[in-house]
Amino acid sequence: MADGVCVFKCLLNRDTECCRVGKESVLITLGYSSALLKFESHAEFSSFSNTLKRCWNKKNEYSVFSQRTEEASAAQYFQFYGCISQQQNMMQDFVRTATYHRAILQNHVDFRDKIVLDVGCGSGILSFFAVQAGAKRVYAVEASSVAQYAEMLVKNNHLSDKIIVLPGKIEEISLPEAVDVIISEPMGYMLFNERMLESYLHSKKWLKTNGMMFPTFSDIHLAPFSDEQLYMEHYSRANFWCQQCFYGVNLSSLRGAAVDEYFRQPIVDTFDIRILMARSVKYTVNFMDAEEADLHRVEIPFVFRMVQSGLIHGLAFWFDVAFVGSLVTVWLSTAPTEPLTHWYQVRCLLQTPLFAKEGETLSGKVLFVANKRQSYDIQITALVNQTGFRSGNILDLKNPFFRRKRMVRGSCFLDLWKLGKAW
Repeated sequence: MADGVCVFKCLLNRDTECCRVGKESVLITLGYSSALLKFESHAEFSSFSNTLKRCWNKKNEYSVFSQRTEEASAAQYFQFYGCISQQQNMMQDFVRTATYHRAILQNHVDFRDKIVLDVGCGSGILSFFAVQAGAKRVYAVEASSVAQYAEMLVKNNHLSDKIIVLPGKIEEISLPEAVDVIISEPMGYMLFNERMLESYLHSKKWLKTNGMMFPTFSDIHLAPFSDEQLYMEHYSRANFWCQQCFYGVNLSSLRGAAVDEYFRQPIVDTFDIRILMARSVKYTVNFMDAEEADLHRVEIPFVFRMVQSGLIHGLAFWFDVAFVGSLVTVWLSTAPTEPLTHWYQVRCLLQTPLFAKEGETLSGKVLFVANKRQSYDIQITALVNQTGFRSGNILDLKNPFFRRKRMVRGSCFLDLWKLGKAW
């Protein structure tokens, strides 16, 4: 402060780079900028130093994120999203980016002169949209190293007075004020993968009463499907382990384990809606009302009435999210009837297909159990009520199979095999 005027303001956390200079000065580095703080007395310097030490020594056990996440998983996750190439992949998803742009700009009255929080801002593209809609100030929080690139974009677009990039996790940083609107893109495969939805819900501690969230709620859809080719293709992946003389080694004892592992993999691809055997069932997560703990265990019961006879090979999943603004409600859909997005759709195979006739019912449940690898274990149980035949499966959402299949989106060919990792 100088004569009651703030000349420098920043937020510190455990990752802030600081060092002591001389007897009563501290050098703070924030991205590409540095500030040298000189204190008038040793007492003031000691007080500030002690505050820094408390910040540095704060153990991970106090972080909600650290409690629920293995260190190795977090390191891999933030390294992945710290790559510019991955930000480009997401930004080039036209449906995703254009829908967010439309949802924010068409509800400009909800952003004009408002304080906005962007959770997991990445490149900061949503923060720029908020400013375009008239936001007074945007706090852009990003835990990966891409935060430095977001800061570069902010400076190059001359918006440093509007967008404040805060490196760190939303569970660990502090804001100087409450916010009117929270924006984020926290959806993963099957909606829940990566567990960023919990970070999105955690950010509500900074939301003012009657504040808004974009997106506002989400529907995850599931429906039974019949796809003999997919089932046999997945099963035959284990044929490699049938070999009894692979360079003189008998591999056949591992075929059973290979089949089990492959069937634990959800399949990321897209499909023709004609393979669906019943109308979908949906499960809604209202982000305004939901708590983080609600997503630790998600149980979705289902009852499907078959609209055609045949073998049920598994369940197909997709999701929609809604941006409920004061002027319009905008939907982002990953349904197989809509233009393809980088989320595609996800299919989970049953270990044993079930036969059902038209008019019969398939009942059961899908249980998502959160794990510390930023994902979920999925348990599926299914019963054809009229015959009593049962099947099911246990799958690992952390380890999906990106099906090798070339698909067209706009003028670009996408090869899922080459993607190899969730965007």
